[in-house]
Amino acid sequence: MKLKSTFLALISLVTFSIQAQTHNEYEVSFDNRVHHEAHIKVKFSNLENKVLEVRMSRSSPGRYAVHEFAKNVYAVKATDSKGNALTVTRSDPSQWNIADHDGTVNFEYTLYANRAGGTYSGVDETHAHFNIPATFVWARDLGHRPVTVKYNLPEGSNWKVATQMKDMGDDTYYAPDTYYFMDSPTEIADFHLRERMIDGQNIRLALHTPASDEEVDTYFEEVVKIVEQQAAVFGELPKFDFGEYTFLSCYVPNASGDGMEHRNSTYVVSGKSADRPLGNTSMGTISHEFFHAWNVERIRPASLEPFNFEDANMSGELWFAEGFTSYYTNLIRARSGNITKEQYVNGLGGAVSYVMNAPGRKYFNPIEMSYRAPFVDAAASIDPTNNSNIFISYYTYGSVIGLALDMSLRTMDNGKSLDGYMQHVWKTHGKPEIPYSVRDLQARLGEYAGEDFAKEFFGKYIFDSQMPDYEALFQQMGVNFENPNAGQISLGANLRMVDGTARLTSNALVGSPLYEAGIEREDKIVSIAGKRMEDVEGRINIQEILTQYKPGDRIEIGVDRWGQKMNKVAVLGENQNRRSSWNADASSAAQKRREDWLKEK
Repeated sequence: MKLKSTFLALISLVTFSIQAQTHNEYEVSFDNRVHHEAHIKVKFSNLENKVLEVRMSRSSPGRYAVHEFAKNVYAVKATDSKGNALTVTRSDPSQWNIADHDGTVNFEYTLYANRAGGTYSGVDETHAHFNIPATFVWARDLGHRPVTVKYNLPEGSNWKVATQMKDMGDDTYYAPDTYYFMDSPTEIADFHLRERMIDGQNIRLALHTPASDEEVDTYFEEVVKIVEQQAAVFGELPKFDFGEYTFLSCYVPNASGDGMEHRNSTYVVSGKSADRPLGNTSMGTISHEFFHAWNVERIRPASLEPFNFEDANMSGELWFAEGFTSYYTNLIRARSGNITKEQYVNGLGGAVSYVMNAPGRKYFNPIEMSYRAPFVDAAASIDPTNNSNIFISYYTYGSVIGLALDMSLRTMDNGKSLDGYMQHVWKTHGKPEIPYSVRDLQARLGEYAGEDFAKEFFGKYIFDSQMPDYEALFQQMGVNFENPNAGQISLGANLRMVDGTARLTSNALVGSPLYEAGIEREDKIVSIAGKRMEDVEGRINIQEILTQYKPGDRIEIGVDRWGQKMNKVAVLGENQNRRSSWNADASSAAQKRREDWLKEK
């Protein structure tokens, strides 16, 4: 299935009768929605005289891991055009084979859906929340055909349908091919709808949440400001198919927190309690996912082309696709006024400090971190991993690289910025939809800021895992970057109390005092420097326990390892957690750079 589907040619043809085309026809009913079930039928017609292979996806656009959606499909049956039962066989867990048909196969099944989020689906008495790969089967070799879906809405429910698919009337929706269908999440509920024409295109918010009209109006205005500020980065909105983009926002207690980008829409989901005000709920996710309308949906990694619905999708560009998007998430909120500029600046240092101190940089560079997405991107496993030592999220890692690149460009004082670079990448790769590689990104930076600069930046920070001089860069941008905990001792780990003993919350970090002492996550720490843990009340405060010690001091730690008592010696380290803050005394040049960086565009 190809990302560049045939819909561009087909959009102009939607006005003629869909009945004139051979298409795959879906129909959905919700009679047992109270028990999280949907009944789904699909008609495949004009088939060749061979086995029809019906598939359930194993992965979903915006996700990179395998999710095995077929586990929630059951009560499967198939008939021919005359209603005769057909034999259904299984060749693998995600496929149903139907032979000996008469050119038509009516395939039906029950879907269990009880996790409304960006990846999975949810059905209950309040809504139907469909991530399409987690909901609908498809047929191999028929992906080029148009698709229609008819939703039989429950009587008296006031449910409406919100989706990026084309509304054909009578609760029926059209997609030009299977890929577009798979990429079209759908919210069916009694939702609030707000719309605004921006640059000739319709920006819609379909918001399913218990909130007043006044709250929703205020919320939508914040969304509009974010849309406008993101358009300012690239110089324009993308050209949305069918002329509209839809935020599918579902903030209800029976939903999971998530967000997922799609070509002309996004799912933004929060398990907000009914009594909590709407406020700024998931506004960071709104900002992140809409930025993806450019960066990942149209500025597209070649490694994700074509997207594989049947296996994991590995990409070395996620530090850019997800990470640079993460950098802009809160920067756009600051520019739009959704958060203050001081809040934004003060929030930068934690991520930078985390990446600087993380042992994972010893093992992988940003490209290699991106490769690990199929193992960590909501992927399920029950065996322990060493991710706390070897992995840094490509969201966070890429975000701090984006920050460093933006500051590096701005401190050239020649009008360059990450905004300008992103606009250049958009014009070269995104707007014409030419997928890119890491080398392409380096080449575009060379064109924008000079080949020597691009070669050095990519050589040090992308192909290697060195760290920029953030303190110097921050200083030139009017931001302090300091260690407020200098001189404080550290064990290099977070501890929690369990049945009168202290436990590490994750694996001991490579190079930390506990790691060097030979202490691990499964150990029960019974004493620290003579202080018995069973005497500790509430949360563990290492600073209080070790108040008389300083970095470099040696302490004894009592450990119970699978019933064997032992004493370990740890050399205390120094707290290295740095923080950023607004520098009110910055030079006039730094203040100007900061103003240009953070101001509304």
